[in-house]
Amino acid sequence: MPNVTDRAQMSADHNYAGRRGTWPSTLYYLRGMSTPPQPPQPADQPAQQPPYQQPAAQAGVPSQPTAYPYPNPQSPPAGAFYAQPTLVGQPGPGGPQPGNPYAQATPFGPLPPAPAAGGGAGRAVLWAAVGAVVASAAWAAGVFLVGGAGDSAELRGYSAPSNMCSSADYSSFKDEYTEEDSSPTRTSLKDAALDEGYCSLSLKKPGSSYADAYLTVQLDLHKKTDPGPEFTATWKKYGDSHKGYDVDPVEGIGDEAYLVSQDTTNGSSSGSRYATLAVRDGWVTYLMSYSTYLSSYDDDKDPPALTDVTDWLKTDTKATLRELRS
Repeated sequence: MPNVTDRAQMSADHNYAGRRGTWPSTLYYLRGMSTPPQPPQPADQPAQQPPYQQPAAQAGVPSQPTAYPYPNPQSPPAGAFYAQPTLVGQPGPGGPQPGNPYAQATPFGPLPPAPAAGGGAGRAVLWAAVGAVVASAAWAAGVFLVGGAGDSAELRGYSAPSNMCSSADYSSFKDEYTEEDSSPTRTSLKDAALDEGYCSLSLKKPGSSYADAYLTVQLDLHKKTDPGPEFTATWKKYGDSHKGYDVDPVEGIGDEAYLVSQDTTNGSSSGSRYATLAVRDGWVTYLMSYSTYLSSYDDDKDPPALTDVTDWLKTDTKATLRELRS
């Protein structure tokens, strides 16, 4: 129920409108006090049913401004919450389209971007960058204080030859395998982290057309990292990862040495015999391996016993390490 002041204002408006003939506009003004005008529908969007019917404005009379700059705080009709987006302060045709942070996404253009976050995120990024710089500086300081690993590498006077085949001693095998290999395989490596020499030889008995056995030797000088832990894990526990092999520690050669062997011949003319002597002396590792394979196509039906082979490996390994260390 309007109070006295409202009835007076309505009477004045009634008299003024009666003289100007603008009663419909006055009714629109009164309705606009509670609900803003509906936005125009795009041409390609089907018309939506408004929550109430607005009276048409009289031609030639500009629309009256609404008293509320935001949407009606009252709840919308049931089932029509997303039926039609509400635009606030929609200007007339040809005017700019102001952004409405309270409206849903509309067909009239994208909403303005959200304002930037406060300084908390910036400070977090700054502290992360500072932490990375400090960590890098600490790592660099540690490397500088400890020094290059090559400075403390225990190479003990060893050198890796460019031709390991001519530097390795395997004279113990030459009584059994008298034929020389005319084209052995050899490689060498020189690097700040590792020096390496490698040789693979074919062993032949007198009268053999093909190799009766094979011998390989390899020397590695580890100049940046200590090979000790990995060497021990690889050879001491070789039988854990390779079933059917015997592993025996060998005393008197380097800091640690292991003999790995396998014999599958069982006194027959088939099978194989294999033995490797692995030695670590400081940061230097040395391997000497022997292998032979028996079959009906081989000329050699009587290879040396595995015990003889292991003795030869020990003798020639000691001789080779003495030569490469001097």
